[in-house]
Amino acid sequence: MNAVLIGVALTLVAAAGAVVALTGRPGRQAVTLSAYGLLLALLFLVLQAPDVALSQIAVGTVVVPLMVLLAVRRIRRGRR
Repeated sequence: MNAVLIGVALTLVAAAGAVVALTGRPGRQAVTLSAYGLLLALLFLVLQAPDVALSQIAVGTVVVPLMVLLAVRRIRRGRR
């Protein structure tokens, strides 16, 4: 049962990584990056690493996509 959960989680993470890489617009990419961070946190929970999962939720799901969105906003504002 545990191996099945790990396999499913790894498959979801791989698919989400491909979606993030193939997303063209930076704004949408930040949103898909956030979903990817949640799936990574799920994988870490399945692998019995709750401390790493909490760090992933805090940094990979919230902080990094927020910084990407702020950078995109600043770049667009500078072009005007």
